[in-house]
Amino acid sequence: MKRFSMLAIFLLLLIVAVACGDSEETSGGQDSLSKVEDSGVLRVGFEGTYRPFNFLDDDNEYTGFDVDFANELADRLGVETEFIATSWDSLIGGVKSDKFDIIIAQMSVTEERKESVDFTNPYVVTGSVLITKEDTEGISELEDISGKKVGTGTGTTFADVANSVDGADVTLYKSVNEYLQDLLNGRLDVIINDQLLMSHNIQEEGIPVKIVSEILNKDEIGMAVKKDSPDFVNKLNEELAAMLEDGTYEEIYRKWFDSEPLIK
Repeated sequence: MKRFSMLAIFLLLLIVAVACGDSEETSGGQDSLSKVEDSGVLRVGFEGTYRPFNFLDDDNEYTGFDVDFANELADRLGVETEFIATSWDSLIGGVKSDKFDIIIAQMSVTEERKESVDFTNPYVVTGSVLITKEDTEGISELEDISGKKVGTGTGTTFADVANSVDGADVTLYKSVNEYLQDLLNGRLDVIINDQLLMSHNIQEEGIPVKIVSEILNKDEIGMAVKKDSPDFVNKLNEELAAMLEDGTYEEIYRKWFDSEPLIK
């Protein structure tokens, strides 16, 4: 009788342990949201060099559209922000390994990325364009980059666009500053990047380049969090909707781009 009781207790404990393990796996979203709320800090991952979205100002403080947006989001969550600069190709790995809680870094929503992270609803809608030096002629459409030296960012949707053209000599870079510099130095004929970023930089920084194409593809930019985080995603979507509804989002957007946002 005693042996049966001990066996029964062992089996009961085993069942409880397995159930708890399953609960932990399926409640990852609640854990992600609770972790942010309990810590009082929203840890935000981005490159920190992607002007005007996220970059260091003259006082060595992070600023930009993503920063203002993240700060507003954190205020609504009742927490502070901590910004963690990370190379582009390490962002998804960073959120998966809990280096930060969320990616707010102009990351396009793609099916491939959805396999690794959960995305919110889009918080920016934009698109890629062709950019050349001011004195370059003969490039205005995507097919014109065939036979040209093209620069763009590794692991980006811009790279997908560039590689879709047969004959394009595509070089991939870790940062936009690198391939923009190679364009200016004549090592590239054309680069592909975001129309919002380039419009702002041409106007504000006086960079001697020009946008020579219409938008090549529509990019929906989302916030990314750890996989299986439904509660966190729902809360973020709720706060984004509130920002759109009360006009706060458009106020932040117009501050940086002086135009009407494509999302409402």
